[in-house]
Amino acid sequence: MSDTPSTMLELGTQAPQFRLFDTINNQLVALKDFDNAKGLLVVFICNHCPFVQHILDEFVITARDLQQKGIGVVAISSNDVENYPDDSPVKMAALAREKQFSFPYLYDGTQEVAKAYRAACTPDFFLFDENDKLVYRGQFDDSRPGNDKPVTGKDIREAADLLFDEEIKDEQKPSIGCNIKWKAGNKPDYFG
Repeated sequence: MSDTPSTMLELGTQAPQFRLFDTINNQLVALKDFDNAKGLLVVFICNHCPFVQHILDEFVITARDLQQKGIGVVAISSNDVENYPDDSPVKMAALAREKQFSFPYLYDGTQEVAKAYRAACTPDFFLFDENDKLVYRGQFDDSRPGNDKPVTGKDIREAADLLFDEEIKDEQKPSIGCNIKWKAGNKPDYFG
């Protein structure tokens, strides 16, 4: 388990486009599908990461709460499934059904969407306002596997509440998780 932090994409960044297959129903889902939402939470996750597994149940609850407020939610897995078969689209769909995801779970097989978002780890959270401008990037909350802090989704919930107040906090903590499993020769240049 490696501790990789978010890259902390610049606030105000326009949401990068995506058009990916939802592993749950094999339908294409695109950024434009959320045009009528009051905001959009894009989260990079995967099946096998202990950091994701640690927060997943609370994240599913938080996602439902956000959706009830009119905020769209989409999860994306960009891992190299050849070397990490637990993250394959078939297994993604199985996890989504088991945990009763109320949001699409998209597969980014080319890893281009992860690169566009400058995603670094799983989980990695990006919250955009109704104009697709980035207002939050970073952690779900302070809980990590083994640190005995409760999983609450506090940071994401607070950021989502601020969407309606139009107040952006500049002080945001990066997420920490497993690094995205890049395909050979595909690791982005933003890692140096």
